[in-house]
Amino acid sequence: MTSFPTSRIGLNLTPATASWTVPFAAYYLFLQNRIVYQRLTTQTYMGDTIDASNGNEDPLYVCTRAQQNFNENIPLTLIIAGLAELNGADRKYINYFLGAMLAFRISHVELGLMRPKSMGVGRIIGYYGTQASLLTMSAYLFYTVKDYFM
Repeated sequence: MTSFPTSRIGLNLTPATASWTVPFAAYYLFLQNRIVYQRLTTQTYMGDTIDASNGNEDPLYVCTRAQQNFNENIPLTLIIAGLAELNGADRKYINYFLGAMLAFRISHVELGLMRPKSMGVGRIIGYYGTQASLLTMSAYLFYTVKDYFM
């Protein structure tokens, strides 16, 4: 049986972060396909709105914002987690952080933006949960590298 090395030096340096890219990518694809569905069913092939006067009730606009919101948060999330893991962070904490972030982002969209007038309670939970998680994990990342500064 052929074995495949996980990196050039035969070590997987960020297994926790790498393993979470699969569910993040799957949810991102779901968000993309939701936009494509709206475009195809309304024959709106350009732009991010079907009817700009509808605001938060415009399904294409809401789906586009959900995907953009994901794009605004998840790359930074994975960078912070990967850097923390490379600097010796406990993988258990990386897993907790990334699991929480996925839950917060799903909550933000599915229980927030996709609700009437885009004002479900998940929007608040997702926003503040994301902010708290990013702050906490950034502080933990700093803790892992603090000896380089002091």
